[in-house]
Amino acid sequence: MDVTSLAMPDIASLSMVMAQDKVMSDFGTAMLSKSLDTFEQNGAEMAKMLELSVNPGVGGNFDMSV
Repeated sequence: MDVTSLAMPDIASLSMVMAQDKVMSDFGTAMLSKSLDTFEQNGAEMAKMLELSVNPGVGGNFDMSV
């Protein structure tokens, strides 16, 4: 594609489309990152709940003798 053959409106519209594409890509990446953080947090909380359900008394008492 020869750049010199493009008309000015074509270059302007191409620039707008590329800018919009970058914004959408950045938005998608940010949303994916947020979802990943949420899934990691939920997974950690679920693991903690499962650990407590198996041995509910673990960690409830601490005996120490010197």
